[in-house]
Amino acid sequence: MWMVLVWLIPVFMSLLLLAAHFLRYGNILFMALSLLVIPLLAIRKKWVVLLFRILLFLGTIEWVRTIWTLAAIRMEFGKPYLRMAIILGGVALFTVLSVFVFNSRRLRNRFYEAKDNEIERV
Repeated sequence: MWMVLVWLIPVFMSLLLLAAHFLRYGNILFMALSLLVIPLLAIRKKWVVLLFRILLFLGTIEWVRTIWTLAAIRMEFGKPYLRMAIILGGVALFTVLSVFVFNSRRLRNRFYEAKDNEIERV
């Protein structure tokens, strides 16, 4: 069980970063959604993996959109933007790579070989 939690740390971190991002921009709905989906990882079903892959992919798109928007604003005002773009690009990369933790053998066993109606506490 503990190794499952270790494997899921990138997913947790990506969702927490997204929640902080949405909170920073006043989007309480998406902030709450980013936090409220985390307990779904306790459900041992295939659809959970699909849901989190979609959410993390959408999160990556949000980071790229943010980079584009902030860089354009900073360029318009003649301010440096490269460092910001690199940092947020790293966050976007981390978020998209978090999708691939579900390919690990331990998590495949957890989500794809679970018996029906089986929920494990994490």
